[in-house]
Amino acid sequence: MGLYSGVGIVCQPLIGPWIDAIGKKPFMLLGVALLALSALLALTAPAVGLLALVRALQGLAYSAFFVANFSYVIDLIPPSRRGWALGIYGVSGLASTAVAPLVGEWVIRRFGFRPLFGFAIVLAIAAGVLVLPTRERPRTDLPPVQGWESLREGLRGMWERQMVLGLFFGLGSGTLFAFLPTFAESLGVRTLAIFYTAYAGAAMVVRVAGGRLIDTRGRRAVIVPSMFVQAGGAAVLAALAFLTGRGVAAPALVLVTVTGLASGGAHGFVYPGLAALVTDYAPAARRAAIIGVFSAMWLVGQTGGAVAFGYVAHHLGYTPTWTALTLVLLIGAVLSVELPAEKR
Repeated sequence: MGLYSGVGIVCQPLIGPWIDAIGKKPFMLLGVALLALSALLALTAPAVGLLALVRALQGLAYSAFFVANFSYVIDLIPPSRRGWALGIYGVSGLASTAVAPLVGEWVIRRFGFRPLFGFAIVLAIAAGVLVLPTRERPRTDLPPVQGWESLREGLRGMWERQMVLGLFFGLGSGTLFAFLPTFAESLGVRTLAIFYTAYAGAAMVVRVAGGRLIDTRGRRAVIVPSMFVQAGGAAVLAALAFLTGRGVAAPALVLVTVTGLASGGAHGFVYPGLAALVTDYAPAARRAAIIGVFSAMWLVGQTGGAVAFGYVAHHLGYTPTWTALTLVLLIGAVLSVELPAEKR
């Protein structure tokens, strides 16, 4: 399962320069084709080993499609509306993340896994049909693919503050999604769906109702408080773990839901805000390359958080895990205070 993120971390910075040079549409179609191929291999897989290749292909498909599609959306929107537009764009991903598991589980229980993979092929084809009529803006400044030099230039930019904050926020969300289910189960909570509903619902409401604040008030004005809110969500879990560890009765389901609302609301502002800020400073000719690095930083945070805090949870328990995560996220929040202002 980890191959998906691993391939994304490696491939997204590599694919970005090629998207800038060749165009967005070919890579959106490539992503769709690889997704359909991965589902076909899963449909016919005779053993578990082949599923490793399936996950690697899915990681490559996501890398190609997401970086190209994200860059395509940015090309369509003026900078004065970029934060709001990226927030609305992100709602589509949140909606599919919320709906797909429900539909997938229903298909599996009623028909089995192979029909699920067949259904995934149909969805991939539908996505390809939607991509076909897209038209990119004519460009006269097509950059050549500079190979490793372009990659080195992109990796140098990963130390910019907005890129580093993407890593911090990804670490928080990755750790939360990795360990909240087992933590909640240890407290006797059996209805975790309410957490995911609260998270996705808060993120979507924030983006639809308040997304324009990213443009009208500024990127930094929404990113900074949202980083502190994410740290606050982890602090709620740390307090819950501390109290229950000492035999104090606490409303676990309520506090888990509060964490979902806080973390989802923060996500609703931080990701589009950071993405808009990153692209504010990105030359149009290198936009996809910059997006590839930013998305890879996010994935590094998500994957690294799950791995690193897994050791903490295993050896020390949940109270140190959530406490350490709160402190790490507070460091990220403090770093966000010195974010550069967006370009107008």
